[in-house]
Amino acid sequence: MSKPVEITDNNFEEIINSEKPVMVDFWAEWCGPCKMISPVVEEMAGEYDGKAVIGHVDVDNNPGVSARFGIRSIPTLLFFKNGEVVDKQIGAVPKTVLTGKLEAQLG
Repeated sequence: MSKPVEITDNNFEEIINSEKPVMVDFWAEWCGPCKMISPVVEEMAGEYDGKAVIGHVDVDNNPGVSARFGIRSIPTLLFFKNGEVVDKQIGAVPKTVLTGKLEAQLG
């Protein structure tokens, strides 16, 4: 089963410029809501393997990317297509909300 890609300040550009849609979960170890959404992100990484890139950024260890996108609340999920942010979700939400946003980019 596929796991979310570890995204860092160093590999961020390369990953978001994928030909496939990309969902990035900005999270931190100490964040309660992040822990609630983490299993959903992991499930989606398996379900969308080959169709989309699912990854996460630890905001504590990667302040550059977090600052660049103005991440102030976590979890924040950004959806990229062709390297551009096309959608955003702040806070823990049901899986259907995330899959709906990702499916919109696959169409």
